[in-house]
Amino acid sequence: MRFMTLFTATDSPAHNQAALPTPQALTALLCQALPEFGQVQWVGSTGSTNQDLMQRLRMRGSGAFSELAELPWLAGAHEQTAARGRAGRPWQNAPGTTLMFSCAFKTNIPLAQLAGLSPALGVATCEALRGLIGPHASRLALKWPNDLQWDAGKLAGILVESLMPAGAPAPYLVVGIGLNLRDAQILSTLLQRDIADWSQICATPVWQVIATIGEAWTQALQDYARGGYACFVERFGQVDVLAHTEVVVTDQGKTLLTGRAQGTDDQGHLLVATSEGIVPILVGDVSVRPTPQQGTL
Repeated sequence: MRFMTLFTATDSPAHNQAALPTPQALTALLCQALPEFGQVQWVGSTGSTNQDLMQRLRMRGSGAFSELAELPWLAGAHEQTAARGRAGRPWQNAPGTTLMFSCAFKTNIPLAQLAGLSPALGVATCEALRGLIGPHASRLALKWPNDLQWDAGKLAGILVESLMPAGAPAPYLVVGIGLNLRDAQILSTLLQRDIADWSQICATPVWQVIATIGEAWTQALQDYARGGYACFVERFGQVDVLAHTEVVVTDQGKTLLTGRAQGTDDQGHLLVATSEGIVPILVGDVSVRPTPQQGTL
């Protein structure tokens, strides 16, 4: 599964830290807002919250920490020093510019049925954040499989990883998000591409954004366990930024095909109408972009 490429800019430490409450205050607020989570922890700095939770799950699976609180868990950090983007590419952030956290879940979803989970969680995240925004919520949309955009600017992306303990009937999941909080204008100029941040969109407190996403992921996993990706197909269509646009599908810089995006099938594959028919695109190390005359996302 895949993650966004997230970009941030370095600024003065005092200004950066002002965008987020202290780790202690954020932990306390989230514990109150997410009582169904067995453990909530927010720290100043860590390597990667996804990797932190994956390591804890491995230890739990080995029996080393059987006394740990019941899942789900939430782990967040003001700064990540060893985070990974799509295709394992590293990225770093300046504290206060990016909202980054991960949640670990125990599921009853068979490993073979996880393929559509990445776009399903993207749908759920987009819907949840639209609920916070108000009358202009439709400007927030999803670029398959799991990048969130505000107008043409990239706002956030999601990483989904799984861990299958020996003898377990279904995998554990770790879902992480990185959402730009500020500095979009600086980044857009620096990168020569559209970047968006939450400060442009909504004044909702950060703790409420986190809690809203955590609750949406919990519900999405329950929905997926009952009906698979099929129950997200129509919902995807309501947030799909690529719908009926000409796209280019590439893999490691090489063009695989071009065509018109036609939503998703009931497995979560992106459907692209080409001169040779409809082609399903698998979630993986591919890039889907509008054709140059429509701009890049």
